[in-house]
Formats: sequence, structure tokens, C-alpha cells
Amino acid sequence: MLSPHLPPNQLLVLAYLLKTRSVSTTALMLGMSQPSVSRALARLREVLKDPLLVRSGNQMARTWRGEELVDRLTDWVAATTSLLDEADFDPARLERRFRIATTDFGVQSACLPAMARLRRAAPSLALDLQPLGHASHRQLAHGEIDLAISGLDHDPEQVHRELLFTDHFVCVTRKHHPLARHREGPVPLGDFLAHPHLGLTVSDAELDRVSTALGEAVRHRKVMLSVPYFSLAPGLLLAGDLVTVVPSRLVQGCPRRDELAILGAPEGLGPFPYWLLWHERSRNDPGSIWLREQLLTANAEPASNE
Repeated sequence: MLSPHLPPNQLLVLAYLLKTRSVSTTALMLGMSQPSVSRALARLREVLKDPLLVRSGNQMARTWRGEELVDRLTDWVAATTSLLDEADFDPARLERRFRIATTDFGVQSACLPAMARLRRAAPSLALDLQPLGHASHRQLAHGEIDLAISGLDHDPEQVHRELLFTDHFVCVTRKHHPLARHREGPVPLGDFLAHPHLGLTVSDAELDRVSTALGEAVRHRKVMLSVPYFSLAPGLLLAGDLVTVVPSRLVQGCPRRDELAILGAPEGLGPFPYWLLWHERSRNDPGSIWLREQLLTANAEPASNE
């Protein structure tokens, strides 16, 4: 058993001395002077109470104690240096659970297109999709979530971000609603505000992006029903004779789409970006990098018509 009084740097010298059986070669390999290695060998002999290396002709030979230690120290050096080696990343061996905060629209529009490729490449990957919070930057910083997918404005100094896609708003109501006559161009703002609305809130801050974008005109908006789920909008519109504004991707392939009138949104609501967000703490993590690349690639591809 090695003495507890030997620090790791002396163990390293001992490992090389026993392996090379040469003071000069050890000095060259460790970038030390020969006198320093000679002094280290003297110290090692004193602590371990064994010569370790003895002269045999023109070479040095290991003592019985040296023979006992050489393989163990070689394994120790290999294991110690491998701690800092970065293993090649293989998604097929990835066994991790990632937490992604987003809305149901984010799940449908950003996550769903990537699911097939994720399952093929990383069958042991697990995803927890969580509701988007208003303080997602803090959740990212504290490690409570790994990624956020959001159309909300974020400070680039607090998080890293990359554009997933840019969408635009459409005005949606039932097929025979009075607004349905506006088949060409955007619905005039006055006509839009003249009818009761379905409001869609985002995150636990209950932010209604349409109300925010309307500015002063928001005081004329009559929100008769407000929900946090984009996917409920079509059914609620048909049941309540309401009007709403949603991202255009939401109505692509929407059930009962033939019962809805999909119109141009009032001017001023315009396009909006949808971001993939992460924190500095995971910027260089191979698993996180790979997952981000898969989401970005899937959303850069043309949407399927199937």
C-alpha cells in the first residue's frame, strides 16, 4: 500500500521512473530537470523504504517492490488522465431526460417536427415538456429547465438564442361570422374590435400578445373568454361565436378547419419570431448541443403536407 504522504505529482514521477527505469527519460517526458527527478527518487526511496530501482550493468532494474507497483501506477496514470478526456458523443448512447418549457403551440409547431428524428437517433432520450413560465431565463440559469421555446421577447444578455422560425398571425372565426366577408387582405382593425374575442394567454404571466400589440386600441377590445391553450381555440370559436388571432401554423391541419374562416390579421400584428433559448451553463454540453441542432434542423425543413 502506498504511503498517504506521497502527493499526486510524486506518484506521477514514480510511475514514469518505474515504467522507463531511467532518470533522464523520466525528466524528458515530464519536462523536469534530471537533478529534480533524482531528488524525487531519493524522496520516494525514503518514504517507501525501498530502493525501487537498482543499478544492473548499464541499466536500472526494478526491485521486487518496484515490480509490485509498476502496473498499478500505470493504470492509475491512465485512469487519472482519462478523467479530462472528452468522450466522443454518440446520440445512440444518450440516456438523458431534457426539460423543455414551451406552450402547446410550441409543442405542436417546434417539437413535433423533430420527434421522429429524435426517436430514431436517440431511442433512450426522454423529454419533459413543461409549461412556459414568464421567468424562463431564471429557470434556465438555475438548471430547472434545459431549453425554452418561445415567441416572447428575451434579453440576449440573459440567454443564448437561435431563431427556429418566423410565423405571422391570422384572424380566425366561424365560417359564417360577419367578419368572414373580409376574404381579401387584412381585417380592418375597427371591424375586428367590434366583435367579442377569445383571448390566448402565454406563460404564467398571462400575457396576451394581441392585446400588447394593439397599443391604445386595446381598450376597445372585448375579451369574453381567455385560455392558455392555443389548441382549444378552434373548438371554442365554433361554440361561442368569437373571434381570435393565432399563429398561422396553428391552423395548418386543424380539425374542423373547413368550418372556420381564416382571414388576414389586422395590420400591426404582423410577423413574429419563435426562438430556441438556452443558458451559458449548457452552451458546450454535447448532449444539449445535439438536441438544439435537431430542433433547429427539423424546423428549417419545409413542413410536410401529409
